[in-house]
Amino acid sequence: MNHHKKIAKTNASRILDQQKIHYELRQILIQEEHMDATEIAKMLHVSPEKMYKTLVAEGDKTGTIVACIPANKELDLKLLAKVSGNKKVEMLPMKDLEKVTGYIRGGCSPIGMKKRFPTFIADDAKNQEQLFISAGKRGLQLAIAPMDLVQVTNANFEDIYKTRV
Repeated sequence: MNHHKKIAKTNASRILDQQKIHYELRQILIQEEHMDATEIAKMLHVSPEKMYKTLVAEGDKTGTIVACIPANKELDLKLLAKVSGNKKVEMLPMKDLEKVTGYIRGGCSPIGMKKRFPTFIADDAKNQEQLFISAGKRGLQLAIAPMDLVQVTNANFEDIYKTRV
């Protein structure tokens, strides 16, 4: 029996292939329905500062916005509103996630959503050689250089998470 099952391609990995952007896929076994990004980071032996979670919000002016922040941080909706040109930003209700992005909770990638939404990546991503984000499927992460992620998502680096005192 062959245990080296080839990892299935996702929208995100297909887009990266098309654009000839280098990335690596890492697969883990997800036991629970919902695992947070810090737990996934632990399983992959990656520091939480390098593991990025993808959050989807709604702006009162721009509509859907995507934010990528380190696993151990909390999104600051006021900062996100400021950088995205909105007065007010709220999290997208979880029940609408798949309809809006094409991805499910725990498997939401900033790459390859149904549409291209304005995307913001936490500033400190710039200091990472590589960061890990969802490849668009639960338990599947991709390692990618921050500048390549910016290229493929048209993202901006911004200060968007709460700094705990």
